[in-house]
Amino acid sequence: MLSWAIVFLIIALVAGVFGFFGIASAAVGIAKVLFVIFLVLFVISLIMGRRRSY
Repeated sequence: MLSWAIVFLIIALVAGVFGFFGIASAAVGIAKVLFVIFLVLFVISLIMGRRRSY
């Protein structure tokens, strides 16, 4: 999922360089959402992985 966020960030940067600001802002929005989802899932996996079952 982090790779998709990076892909959309690169698309946004390229679109911004070429002047497609509407596409760039949409890609940045998607990249932000995917990055937040990735962070939430990462924290959940850390918490669940640290729990010990006795």
